Amino acid sequence: MKIPSVKGTRDFYPSVMAVRNFIVDGWKAASNRSGFEEYDGPVFEHLTMYQVKSGQEIVEQLFHFTDRGGRELAIRPEITPTLARMVNQQINALARPIKWFSVPRLCRAERPQKGRLREFFQWNVDIIDVDDPRADAEVIFTALDYLQSTGLTAADIQARISSRRLLAALLQSIGIDGSKLEPLYALLDKKSKLPCEAFDEMLAKAVSDKDQAARIRSLMEVQSPDDIPQVIRMEEPAKAALEELKKLFLLLDLMGIGDFCRFDMGIVRGLAYYTGMVFEVHAVSGDLRAICGGGRFDNLLRDFGGPAIAATGMGMGDCVLEILLREKGLLSDTLPTRKLDYYICCLEEGLMSGAIALTATLRRLGFSADCVYKTAGLGKQLKLASAAHTAQSIIFGQEMTKENRLILKDMQSGDQRSILYNQFLSDLTS
Repeated sequence: MKIPSVKGTRDFYPSVMAVRNFIVDGWKAASNRSGFEEYDGPVFEHLTMYQVKSGQEIVEQLFHFTDRGGRELAIRPEITPTLARMVNQQINALARPIKWFSVPRLCRAERPQKGRLREFFQWNVDIIDVDDPRADAEVIFTALDYLQSTGLTAADIQARISSRRLLAALLQSIGIDGSKLEPLYALLDKKSKLPCEAFDEMLAKAVSDKDQAARIRSLMEVQSPDDIPQVIRMEEPAKAALEELKKLFLLLDLMGIGDFCRFDMGIVRGLAYYTGMVFEVHAVSGDLRAICGGGRFDNLLRDFGGPAIAATGMGMGDCVLEILLREKGLLSDTLPTRKLDYYICCLEEGLMSGAIALTATLRRLGFSADCVYKTAGLGKQLKLASAAHTAQSIIFGQEMTKENRLILKDMQSGDQRSILYNQFLSDLTS
């Protein structure tokens, strides 16, 4: 009986794995460039972890189960709660500021669709204990630095940035009660995905006061932070949040990524725990989901039983990213599944022992090396070496039998030369 893979998951054959490594290696390189340290956590956690962060409704979006000890557990759908738990557990021992990144494998019990699978990889970057827009700018910079490294330009992608702190202050200034903010955030977050009529109808149900609803609609259409005072009277909390947002954009310009960034009041982010800057990176054209998103979440550690410490971060999934890179012609279907320093070709059965021994020696010296499993024509063996993206082939043939010499062939140029076996080893170790 043939058993298929589970819907919404992927089999990583070597060619597919090469794509995954291309993406993940780029994520890690960008993290290292910006001074982040890597961490990871368990693949499952207590279900309560996710209920604390996202509410009871999250349960239906998780793969959750009860273990033999009666504990309710869930396979992680994200790693931010794990980050909060881990930091809280050693809060007094960790050097600050904390700059961590992770590339976890995550699962969500959702209906698979374009750019959204049940199992996926996500790059997370977080900065903890820096209460300054510079940390927010650094998170955005790190995301855009990676995306630029793939070949994407400001004509391809855009970071849309807003402030939950600013939005909250503005909504309260027009009379929206604080207890109604969270459900309103969820609605405003859907605005760009809904027809205008549908959004207006839902807003009318959420905000019965017609004047308040009209001012909210006007606010969501603002194109520049400088235009906000013309729409809503600015009180002190809103003024402070607006100045903070303007400072963020100045920092982004200073970092050389201003062309990639724009203000967008419609970026709200549906999760309740955001407290300040929020952003999403989108493709300029097309109908793809956000490539990545994040923001400031200063209350998260406190919500998990720790102190109230400033925090900001972002997450980028591999599924939407891969689609975009393919659409832009920036992801090859012929990425090498392996790259060898040396491939040992053996033309005579009696020389195979020496070829095997040399292969092992090269590996112990730190080189990547492989060896033919049985003798065959040289052309066939060189094809195997080429398929393995080998830098140099080492040919065991008549020269080895007569003079203890190897033939080194440069697989890129085709040049080859003869060298004594002992001299070859001496050159490698000198």
